Amino acid sequence: EGALHGPSIMPGGSDEIKKEILPVLQNIAAHLDDGTPCCSWIGPDGSGHFVKTVHNGIEYGDMQLIAEAYSLLNVLQKGDHEATAQTFESWNKGVLDSYLIGITAPILRYKDTDGKSLIDKIADRAGQKGTGKWSIEAAINSGTTLSVTAESVFARLLSNRTTERNKAHRLYPETDPAPIFELSVDDIHHALYASKIIAYTQGLDLLRNMSEKHNWQLNLADIATIWRKGCIIQSRFLYEIAQAYKPTNEYENLLFTPYFREKIILCLPSWRKVVQTAIAAGIAIPGTASALAWFDGFRCKKSSANLIQAQRDYFGAHLYERIDAPAGTFFHTDWNRHGDGTTSGNYSL
Repeated sequence: EGALHGPSIMPGGSDEIKKEILPVLQNIAAHLDDGTPCCSWIGPDGSGHFVKTVHNGIEYGDMQLIAEAYSLLNVLQKGDHEATAQTFESWNKGVLDSYLIGITAPILRYKDTDGKSLIDKIADRAGQKGTGKWSIEAAINSGTTLSVTAESVFARLLSNRTTERNKAHRLYPETDPAPIFELSVDDIHHALYASKIIAYTQGLDLLRNMSEKHNWQLNLADIATIWRKGCIIQSRFLYEIAQAYKPTNEYENLLFTPYFREKIILCLPSWRKVVQTAIAAGIAIPGTASALAWFDGFRCKKSSANLIQAQRDYFGAHLYERIDAPAGTFFHTDWNRHGDGTTSGNYSL
């Protein structure tokens, strides 16, 4: 598609070659309706390659979330591929308008030579080329949470364990899809949209953190703009991301922006309902569930990590901080003593 109609291109490197290369690449790139080329100079070093890698990591999450919505719709609509195709077709006219949503309807409608749906004959073993894994590695190394992409990669790995999955299905056959019928198509739509916001939020966090680490000075508004056409994750959604960052190009977590905060609040009841219902029905939706878990962890004022720190100090003397002491002051407790067995001090780690 990119070769035929123009790709989104993410070049980077030294300033010396920018003026020679950029005009050529912008000429062959996809262009938005207003003529803007979907190609911008990303920054120095390998920043362009890295932005493309994170694009693919987001793509993994996007595809997994759509597949999970499909699995729920397939049960809700009793395997009627035409009904599900119509659902995706209608979604593609709203906030979920995107390349991936757009190609799902024709995929579900495609008939094999015998007149039966081809989708039912495709083996449920997903392949991958490695960019999802690379994104996760970069996220871990930079201290960034990329849980939706991670669950998407793990889901692909699990999909390939066909023999074991078939055995597990025989040993644990009590899946009951009945609760799914408590859901509406709108519920699934809202859960997909909210989870998609989280997937992109995490990806942008990774770009910001790596930009600061390497002094790339990535322009997130430009990146969102060049992703709007000529790539797999092209969507209407990216216009809103570009608008959120364009005024100042100052990074702020996507969930703090008025537009996406409003959308999350609107979608949250359905999002929770979908995850709860899928779990009750025994239907795996790891991407959607992990997106909600990340959101709840992110908005949690006081987490349970204090117990983890106490445990680490108990078995390994790894030290902990206290809420009634300045940050950076570390403490150790002799946990086998009772009462005032606490010792404190400034430890150099």
